Amino acid sequence: MLNEQRAGEVIALCQLLIREQSFSGQEKGMAGRLREYFLSSGFDSAEVDGYGNIIGCLKGLRPGKKLLFDGHMDTVAVTDESAWTHPPFGAEIVDGKIYGRGATDMKGALAACACAASAFGADCKKDFAGEIYVVGSVHEECFEGVASRSISSAISPDYVVIAEASQLNLKIGQRGRAEIVVETFGKPAHSSNPEAGVNAVYQMTKIIDAISKMEANSHPILGKGIMELTDIISSPYPGASVVPAHCRVTYDRRLLVGETKESVLAPLQELLNKMMVNDPSLKAAVSFAHGKELCYTGAVIEDERFFPAWLFDKNEHFVQAVHSELIAAGQTPEISHYSFCTNGSHYAGEKGIKTLGLGPSFEHVAHTIDEYIDIQQLTGAMEAYMAVMRALLAG
Repeated sequence: MLNEQRAGEVIALCQLLIREQSFSGQEKGMAGRLREYFLSSGFDSAEVDGYGNIIGCLKGLRPGKKLLFDGHMDTVAVTDESAWTHPPFGAEIVDGKIYGRGATDMKGALAACACAASAFGADCKKDFAGEIYVVGSVHEECFEGVASRSISSAISPDYVVIAEASQLNLKIGQRGRAEIVVETFGKPAHSSNPEAGVNAVYQMTKIIDAISKMEANSHPILGKGIMELTDIISSPYPGASVVPAHCRVTYDRRLLVGETKESVLAPLQELLNKMMVNDPSLKAAVSFAHGKELCYTGAVIEDERFFPAWLFDKNEHFVQAVHSELIAAGQTPEISHYSFCTNGSHYAGEKGIKTLGLGPSFEHVAHTIDEYIDIQQLTGAMEAYMAVMRALLAG
């Protein structure tokens, strides 16, 4: 049950977390704050893994399912603090809103998860069936779901709640995301004698045109498997008086359920093969982008940038159980899906774990100047998470 004291607690924790700058790879301070909260608020343990993910565990007195609440600690950077009306790490409260980088994405949600678990355990004196995990993960802004692999491996959860912003609506899926790299390989020459070379950029423009004419896949619920050009670069760069011998473009590909690495690349490779047969001077390749980042623990996190889609049927028992409990708690959630990518790409997309999205605030507020979270949404999330615990850990 939420009261004035508990509302004050989740507000204070949210402010505390906002004041800890935690850009991707710099989450150590925030992990420490969460660990302090877990150990002082009834959790049975608070562990930090090799990547720097913080995992708080609250165990029920009876055996049962494992319920994991997922939130990432990292935020996008603040490039110009002077552009903010409210200091990005000040956590100021103005007109019922808490301002600061990560307020919506997603320090408010993490505060609500932690406080909800603590309150739930206190209310029932831990007389529930199962285990509750609240996780603060690293590097989500760079690698959706990659750091989560070590978490699911250690815990093997039965249910996962992705606490990303949803206006307290239930999300049962999302499109995935891949970064696809297309390269062309030409022949360098002096730009005063271009016929002696092969311009890789000219070759690339032919490919870009051909890709733009490819029909996108579609899904009746998730929509189109968009493929959008996001960057292009040639080398050498700058190319002073040199015909570029290499060109690289990146596409953002939004993935649909059932799509695999092989099925996504196959039509692109087929297109390139046909074009190279028709034009022997064309040399091209397609692959997934590879990312590599340093964690604050010193560990390296790296992988191909391919994060699968996922979708559950709204009539599945666990979805309806949570929906019914939220309504009983006085909330009015709609059932839909996220329009962006989350750590659910691992939990649901890779592992098939029963997963829901449920979080406070509005997705359009994330990553913006003067990012904020509405206090009503924050306290509502705490109530919502307690309802999820009642629905899934009844025993």
